[in-house]
Amino acid sequence: MTTTLTVSDTVRALAPGFTHVAVEAYDLVNGPSTDGTSALLDDSARRLAARLEGRAPHEDPHMVAWREVYTAFGAKPTRTRNSAEALAKRALSDAGLPRINVLVDIYNAISVAHLIPVGGEDLDLIQGAMHLVRASGEEDFVTVAGGEETVEHPDAGEVVWCDGAGVTCRRWNWRQGPRTRLTEASTSALFLLESLAPMPVADVEKAGEELAELLEKFSPGARITVHAPA
Repeated sequence: MTTTLTVSDTVRALAPGFTHVAVEAYDLVNGPSTDGTSALLDDSARRLAARLEGRAPHEDPHMVAWREVYTAFGAKPTRTRNSAEALAKRALSDAGLPRINVLVDIYNAISVAHLIPVGGEDLDLIQGAMHLVRASGEEDFVTVAGGEETVEHPDAGEVVWCDGAGVTCRRWNWRQGPRTRLTEASTSALFLLESLAPMPVADVEKAGEELAELLEKFSPGARITVHAPA
C-alpha cells in the first residue's frame, strides 16, 4: 500500500473488536453524480430498510457497538453520530441521501447498504502515513465554518485519523476535513471500511469487495486493490 495505515495500541485497547478494510484505487474517473450513482443510493436505502426490519438505525447491534465506543472516548453519540448511522438516518428520511459526486456516492451507497462507516480520502492529498490515535488535543483540524477556513482542535482522548499535516477525520469517523476529501478532480483514492464486533469480519470483506466492483464499473480500467482486514 502506498499509504501506511496504523492503529495505535490505545485505540486497540478502547475497541478490541475494531477491524478495517482498505481499498486503494488509481486511475479513477470522478465527476458530478449520475443517474447511475443516484440509482445506487436509492437501492442502498431499500437494502437498509430490509436489513433493519422496522428498527431504527441506532438499534442495529453494529450501531449499538459504535455508540458504546463513542461514549467511551467522551463523545455524545446522540449528538455526534458515527458516519454510517448519520447516513442511514438520512437515507430513511423524506429528503433521502445527498448526491455529492460519483466516488462519494459510491462509498456512501456501500456504507448505507451494509450499515458500516466508510470514508474516502484523496491519495494525492494525504501527507505521509495515516494513523488512528487518541488525540492529545493539540492536533490541528482544518475545516470550514461560515465559509471561512478555520483550525479546530480535537478533544483530548478523542479518537482521530491523522496524517503528517494534522487530523483528517474527527471522532473516528464523524467529520472528515476538507483537506483530503474526494472532489471531482480526484483520480486516486483510499477508502476505509470500519467495523466493530459483533459485525463478522467476513461482512466487512464483502462490503470492501462490493465497493471495488462498483469502482471498476464506474471507472473501467482503474487499478484497485482490496487489502486484507487489519
